[in-house]
Amino acid sequence: MKSRLAIGFMLLALLAAPYRVLAEETKPSENLPKLVEAALAYNPEVKASEARWEMFRNRAAQAGALEDPMLMLKMQSYLIRDPFNSRRDPMSQRVIGISQQLPFWGKRDLKAEVASREADALRWQIEERKLELARMVKETYYQIFMTDKESEIIEKNIRIMDDFITLAETKYSVGQGAQQDVFKAQAERSKMFSMKITLEQRRRTLQATLNTLLYRPAETPVGKISDFELKPFSWSPEQLRAMAGENRPVLKSQRALIEKGEAGHRLAEKEFFPDVNLSLEYMQRDPISEMERGYDMYSAGITFNLPVQRERRHAMVRESTAEIAMATAELNALQNSINLGIADNLAQLEQREKIAKLYRTGIIPQAEQSLESATIGYRVNKVDLLTLLDNRLTLFNLERDYYESLAEYQMRLAQLEALVGKDLQE
Repeated sequence: MKSRLAIGFMLLALLAAPYRVLAEETKPSENLPKLVEAALAYNPEVKASEARWEMFRNRAAQAGALEDPMLMLKMQSYLIRDPFNSRRDPMSQRVIGISQQLPFWGKRDLKAEVASREADALRWQIEERKLELARMVKETYYQIFMTDKESEIIEKNIRIMDDFITLAETKYSVGQGAQQDVFKAQAERSKMFSMKITLEQRRRTLQATLNTLLYRPAETPVGKISDFELKPFSWSPEQLRAMAGENRPVLKSQRALIEKGEAGHRLAEKEFFPDVNLSLEYMQRDPISEMERGYDMYSAGITFNLPVQRERRHAMVRESTAEIAMATAELNALQNSINLGIADNLAQLEQREKIAKLYRTGIIPQAEQSLESATIGYRVNKVDLLTLLDNRLTLFNLERDYYESLAEYQMRLAQLEALVGKDLQE
């Protein structure tokens, strides 16, 4: 009875195996645009940057507002010996007044402009952060692709080594091969299996990295990365530099900082002129007698500060001038760095495209033919095992280099898109 149950379970396992393989093969592939969209929608760093921009945007709305008016209530000229009697002295009076501080003409608008330009710089920094986030998602995506391809190559080579071990054992059993060939082939297979374990660990790390960028649990499974072909790249360096100047958010942010410094410079120059305070007071008096009726009075006044601290104001002007110079120099440095990045990535794209094409159309097919020939030669004792293993290792490295070139091409393209601030494969 037990044996029948065991046989039944084995049959069920064998029948279920093809369906498990089919389920793995039909697992939906990851969609890169959707991954990027999810990262931009849910990443907490973007949310924090947006909240910070909202904070500064509301701060800009406050900067140009007037100060609150001041309301004054007081008892004036009351006698100390009778402090609450307003009829003992004709000058005793109750006063209510209001005053308003008015900055010199143009200061309010300039304060609002300074705060608004600072908020604009932060808004463009949000867009820059989104570009960086999209680049990181794309790079991680293609690193997972490269890792999966290396795993496939490892699996294929393990099967090849199994065939080599079987062949070496067969030759040894009939006295045509050495036992050390069997041990050597088994050692190579163990090395391949060790590499497989390392790639599995790398895959889990990359999966966690991608999930972190998307703000989802680190253990969330990441599906298969579909194969792709390299698309023709036709953008010239001049077009890319112009595109970066027009679209790159960090450049727009830096220009906003320059405009902030210029507005601050004009505001510092306005500090040489006085601010004004307007006031109006109403004084109510009680009658002392029939002769002293105690008529009510009013007073209106204007006061202003004396801008005599000239050195402090000159220092404000120099500070704003230095701020403009610093922001301008940083803008030039950014443009220089972008130009260098464009040139470097274009050279890398060209190199990787040529290498991938050469490997696909020439080197890998030749290496496959060489391995096949060496395998046949080993079967008939014309080639030793070391030559066979060397041919297998050569093909293994070439296939890895090919997929590395494909992934590196796409990662360089992602970096180039982040540099110019635009999708180059639309």
